[in-house]
Amino acid sequence: MPDPDLQIDTHAHAFTADCTLVPGRRYTPEQEAPLGRYLGELDRAGIDRGVLIQPSFLGTDNSYLLACLAQSDRLRGVVVVDPAIADKTLAVMNDDGVVGMRLNLLGMDTEFVRDEPWQALFARVAHLGWHIEVHAQASALPKVLDALWLSTAPIVIDHFGRPDPAQGLRDPGIVALFEKAESRQIWIKFSAPYRCDGDADAYAAAFLERFGPRRIVWGSDFPWTQYSEGMTYSKARDWLDTWIPDPDMRNQVLGESAAKLFKFAA
Repeated sequence: MPDPDLQIDTHAHAFTADCTLVPGRRYTPEQEAPLGRYLGELDRAGIDRGVLIQPSFLGTDNSYLLACLAQSDRLRGVVVVDPAIADKTLAVMNDDGVVGMRLNLLGMDTEFVRDEPWQALFARVAHLGWHIEVHAQASALPKVLDALWLSTAPIVIDHFGRPDPAQGLRDPGIVALFEKAESRQIWIKFSAPYRCDGDADAYAAAFLERFGPRRIVWGSDFPWTQYSEGMTYSKARDWLDTWIPDPDMRNQVLGESAAKLFKFAA
C-alpha cells in the first residue's frame, strides 16, 4: 500500500541544453531544466516523488528521461513512442520505471490514432499496465477517447482537458469526459491553468464533483515552458489548495490516487 503521507508531483519535464530538439517543433524552450534543478524543487516543497513527462520538442528520443530515472528512485516516467518501437524496448523501459506513453496532439490531425499500427501500440502498452496520457485541445477529445477506449488502458487527460474558454464546461470535449466519468478509466490532471485560458477554479470544482479525488492527480508542470515568467514551484503547488480546499481530498489526490496510477509503492 502507498504511504498515506506520500506527496507526488505527476507532471514535470527535465531536459538539458545538449538534448537534441526535433525539427518542426511547436516551440524552443527558453532555458534548460536539468534533473538536479527539479529534484531541488521537490525537496524545497516537501514533495516525495515526481513524474517526468517527455516534452514534445524532444520527440521520441527519451534518452534523457530514461537517464534521469536511472539516477533517482523517486521518479517515474511517461515517454513518447511510435508504433515502430520493439516490444523488447518497451519492456526495458517498463523495468526502468516508465509507466505510461504520451500522445501530444496539439495542432495535429488526430485521425491517425484510429490506424491499426497505433491501435496495436495502445494494446501493447495496456498489456504492460501503462496508461495513455493525452494532451490535446478539448475539441479533439471525443474522437480520441473513442479511439483509445478499446485498449482498456487508463487514460490520463492533461491540463484540465484544455477546453475552449468560450465554451468552458460546455465544450463538447469536456462533456465527453463527464459522460465517461463513471467508467473509472479516465483520470484528470490538475495542472497548468495558464494553458487553459479559462476559469480553472470552475473546471477543478466540476471535475472533482464528477470524478472524485480518486481519479484526479496534480502536476506542477515544471519548468512551465512558454509560461515561466513569474512562475515558481510554490505557486504551482499552492493552486491545489485553492482547487481542493478539503485537506482529506487533497491528500488523496497528492498521495494514494497518484501512487496507484504511477506505480509508487511507498
